[in-house]
Amino acid sequence: QVQLAESGGGLVQAGGSLRLSCTASGRTISMWSMGWFRQAPGKEREFVASISRSGLSTAFADSVKGRFTISRENAKNMVYLQMNSLKPEDTAIYYCAADRWLGVPKQSDDYDFWGQGTQVTVSS
Repeated sequence: QVQLAESGGGLVQAGGSLRLSCTASGRTISMWSMGWFRQAPGKEREFVASISRSGLSTAFADSVKGRFTISRENAKNMVYLQMNSLKPEDTAIYYCAADRWLGVPKQSDDYDFWGQGTQVTVSS
């Protein structure tokens, strides 16, 4: 079992930045691929970014490429999502997730554990 807790969300103006953090407890995250997803009101949950166990491989949704970065500190059991040049369409609840398999999974069904989410609101 892995418990995940997101933090760092909030209200920001378009063009601004936020850094989301995901704190894991229960087990070390070094054996898990990690991902970020988001869900906007009235929309399905969508993939944002993922990172391999080692941190050497990452993947991003086309909508966030060049603006978002994902990183991890296995020793601290932490995963981060740095979001720059935010747009109103980035407004959503952002979720951290853990996947026991290798690689940089992009499908929500691949993930085994989820956090409760943190709200990100980008004003125009």
